[in-house]
Amino acid sequence: MRAFLVFFLFICLSFALLVPSSFGFQSDELLVDDEEFGLEGGRSPVPVRTRSQPSAPPSVRRRSSDFGGGSGGSDSDSKIQFSLEHAFGDSDFSPAGTFSARLKTSNHGAQTLTKLRFSRNAFTDAEREKFEKLLQDDDFYRIRLPSNVVSPPGREYIISAVKARCLPRDALDEHFFIHMDGVNILAVNYGSPGACQYPRQLKLPGKWSFNSHTILKNTDLAPR
Repeated sequence: MRAFLVFFLFICLSFALLVPSSFGFQSDELLVDDEEFGLEGGRSPVPVRTRSQPSAPPSVRRRSSDFGGGSGGSDSDSKIQFSLEHAFGDSDFSPAGTFSARLKTSNHGAQTLTKLRFSRNAFTDAEREKFEKLLQDDDFYRIRLPSNVVSPPGREYIISAVKARCLPRDALDEHFFIHMDGVNILAVNYGSPGACQYPRQLKLPGKWSFNSHTILKNTDLAPR
């Protein structure tokens, strides 16, 4: 029995010595494999292909004109002209001056006039004689403008008149108040800048030239 116990202890001791040696042998194999695949020299490792993520494009700040909105995104304007005509009493109308303005067109197609200017023709000798006769007779001096300033051939006019005796001051002072709806003239208030007193006195102007004052009034458009 004693001999059996000694033999059993000998077997257990031998087994205990064999187990660590086997683990050491396996770690040596792993080290050789690592060196063989280039972790510490030897063959270079097989490259591994990976799919790179595409980089985001850089942010670019663009102006509105870059998108083709340079001209369409803002209002456009052009210069137009239309004529003033006058008549002495019942005479025919003849050219008396020229209005010039900026025609402003919005993105919605609406058109309005801005920056109105006026160039007055001086009286000819014949026109001066006709005007003097109006002063003598206390008759009307008439003016007219086209009802549409963009397409005046249509020959429709807006007419206004004032007693000739209301105009003479140091010169011939006249006042135009033009009421517009887009490119259409609705009405023209024409006369002297101040009140014309009654009874009207016969007075010749100190200078036979015009002092012209113009006001342009556009109707208020409802918001779209």
